[in-house]
Amino acid sequence: MRKGFTERKKLVYDFICDVSYIPMKFKEIAVLLQVPKDRRRELHDILDLLEEEGKVSLTAKGKYIKGSHSILRGTYQGNPKGFGFVLPDEEGQADIFIAGENNKGAMDGDQVEYMITCSPEGKRKEGYISRIVSRGVVQVVGLFEKNQSFGFVRPDNQKMLQDIYIPEGKWMGAVTGQKVVAELTSYGEKDKKPEGRIIEIIGFANAPGTDILSIVKDYGLPVEFPVRVCNQAERVGKDVSAADIMGRMDLRNLDMVTIDGEDAKDLDDAVSLVRDGENYVLGVHIADVANYVQEGSALDKEALRRGTSVYLVDRVIPMLPPKLSNGICSLNAHEDRLALSCIMTVNPKGEVINHALAETVIQVNKRMTYTAVAKILEEQDAQEMADNQERLPMFEDMRALSLILRERRRNRGSIHFDFPETKMVLDEDGVPVEIKAYEVNTATCLIEDFMLLANETVAEEYYWRELPFLYRSHEIPDEEKMKKLSFLVHNFGFHMRVNEEIHPMEIQKLLNKIAGTPQEAMISRLTLRSMRQARYTTENAGHFGLAAKYYTHFTSPIRRYPDLQIHRIIKENIRGRLNQERIAHYAKRLPEVALQSSTMERRAEEAERETIKLKKAEYMKGHIGDVFVGVISGVTRWGIYVELPNTIEGMVHVTNLTDDFYEYDEVRFELVGEATGKVFRLGQQVMISVLEVDTHRRTIDFELMEERYDGLSCIWEGSEING
Repeated sequence: MRKGFTERKKLVYDFICDVSYIPMKFKEIAVLLQVPKDRRRELHDILDLLEEEGKVSLTAKGKYIKGSHSILRGTYQGNPKGFGFVLPDEEGQADIFIAGENNKGAMDGDQVEYMITCSPEGKRKEGYISRIVSRGVVQVVGLFEKNQSFGFVRPDNQKMLQDIYIPEGKWMGAVTGQKVVAELTSYGEKDKKPEGRIIEIIGFANAPGTDILSIVKDYGLPVEFPVRVCNQAERVGKDVSAADIMGRMDLRNLDMVTIDGEDAKDLDDAVSLVRDGENYVLGVHIADVANYVQEGSALDKEALRRGTSVYLVDRVIPMLPPKLSNGICSLNAHEDRLALSCIMTVNPKGEVINHALAETVIQVNKRMTYTAVAKILEEQDAQEMADNQERLPMFEDMRALSLILRERRRNRGSIHFDFPETKMVLDEDGVPVEIKAYEVNTATCLIEDFMLLANETVAEEYYWRELPFLYRSHEIPDEEKMKKLSFLVHNFGFHMRVNEEIHPMEIQKLLNKIAGTPQEAMISRLTLRSMRQARYTTENAGHFGLAAKYYTHFTSPIRRYPDLQIHRIIKENIRGRLNQERIAHYAKRLPEVALQSSTMERRAEEAERETIKLKKAEYMKGHIGDVFVGVISGVTRWGIYVELPNTIEGMVHVTNLTDDFYEYDEVRFELVGEATGKVFRLGQQVMISVLEVDTHRRTIDFELMEERYDGLSCIWEGSEING
């Protein structure tokens, strides 16, 4: 080791690359290379450098091996258990498992360089992070706790595994028990915590509203609109004038309604339906937001920055200021509104035989709710039918067309997931008083059917026009994930055929088979997780889940930026202004819009899920000790997840199951007690009691009940509970 550093580095690398080399720890390498103890720091530096360059890597057991793969890039996604995954930058690649000791101190959201260290057949690849390229977390939201000479913040984000050290004087007056925002000044090292300073105090953890606001801050969701944006909204949000109407198709005499939830304020779609012989003429009329939000304006830049409206359990964070979203852009009844209409002639087979896109002026005749329409069509409610006597034939025709469209989609293989979404009822302080499955009725279905048809129709037209456009793409699932799903459902007695290219019809057949079984919700969710996530693209890749060749998002420009973007393209095309310069402009702009919109959509979904998890935990805190019957929805090495009929999910930890050692079968998804022989598998019905709830961590712990309780007996050897 007396040569120059470069030569010593080559010597070490050649040693590890030698065919006779077997993986060794640092001390073993030092001994074999006869490195004196006072020079071993240099050997450490050489190995670290080789590791950063991807020439060697360190195994989970601390042994050095040759780096057999090139350095790749991706985003690190942490897990509360200490391990994590890298989401590769390269599209279509599966996530890479990263053991806790191989993450090099990466935090959730960091951009990293990594290497593949293990590629077991039929299983997830494993890797090692060689370098952190950039940090994804700059601020952390959490609970502040003060000591005599220092403080620390316990992050709300459970993927952040370490508390943040706050030096004295960096507290901003915060006291123990308050939720705060901390700015990171150091990301820590191997034996040193990350360090930061308090930059905002949200409020005491138990104060009404603090819980949701903490999640809003944690995800960086913009709440207030900049003054310039609000001023611009005030200027453009004027009533419809004669000049606005000029040149538009006037549909104010056409009978049309909006159908939404009772509490909806941003009404961006209206529907009309008339008969033309045996055909249906369906009008889907969408608020012409592009008329008010000009490209490049302050309003437009803010809308793109937000990407989407965010629907949390107790509030909506809109993409556009309320002056627009709840005002001039909302299709309020009996008021003139500007719209972009898709008018489709549909034959009795559900085929669109003719359609037109037009800039229109409309006036909604009546605002209807899902509940009211369902009462008319499902219950024949006398009062609702009397109140809407003149529109009863239209609603009946809407139901008939909806059934035709749904059957047509079903025949081509469209996938319909029937597991329940969560419906929460909160009191005036934001405390959950009821949690139940969200009810789907005839009215929600028919509006969904009409919007889907409009989206497909618009997408197909602009695909064949070969103009720059934004599509909503849902690619074919990963073959390995589908094979794993097929094997899993086979264990429950169901069959799913998996070829090289799976058809959505096969998945729908599976969902039909499991309908009404105790395993339905669990298998449905596993199936959904096995598919790719839909995203926005500039190329039309079709929509696998809908079995649609062409699909876009056209119907919600108030709350989704991609819809607003394609409205501009459609309007310019209608007006004959899409010259080569404008085509080139959109070709350059749309990739950025697609990426930003997809990213902001994922952020919104994660924030929405966290608020639901939080309120579920708060709700179950009032049910400690209560007993419920649920279905095992997940099986892991550390325990089992159980889902209750009201969609609440909790965990039974292995330590709470028994003192016996449990063997985990990750192929069959089951835990087996070595001494007792008890088996816990996906889809099995079990009786649990609520053991513990942590609202800070948003976790619910259950305990299995083996004894009889109120006449119910748990049959461990089987998979059901008998009364």
